[in-house]
Amino acid sequence: MEYRIQKHCGQIDWNLVRDCLKEAGMAHYEPDRHQRAFENSFAVLFVFHEETMIGFGRALSDGAYQAAIYDVAVLPAFQKRGVGKLIMECLLEKLSRCNVILYANPGKEGFYMKSGFASLKTGMALFLHPEAMKRKGML
Repeated sequence: MEYRIQKHCGQIDWNLVRDCLKEAGMAHYEPDRHQRAFENSFAVLFVFHEETMIGFGRALSDGAYQAAIYDVAVLPAFQKRGVGKLIMECLLEKLSRCNVILYANPGKEGFYMKSGFASLKTGMALFLHPEAMKRKGML
């Protein structure tokens, strides 16, 4: 299957970003909030099959030695087809000189381990809604 990759935020339907995150069981907000987050990111990547956006991801970075990956999501109908791997490879290529951190949804850790990630022993977080994160199994 062929995919088209877009590395900018032009012509993105932010409603679809919210809907994809929701379908993937991830945190989702109003479309304008996602637009702001992606536009303020160091790197963004959107994957299309024909004209349909099927996945995306973004990274924050200082561009020197630290980075974090967020919002890697693939529509459920396109999961297990290498789309998530493609997103990670492209983002990690852009971050090749940086330490990279992320947090995964519970049960998805194995996917990131295939990209070379390892569990942190000293990872810490200050979440806006810690109770919700506990219910999701993040804490």
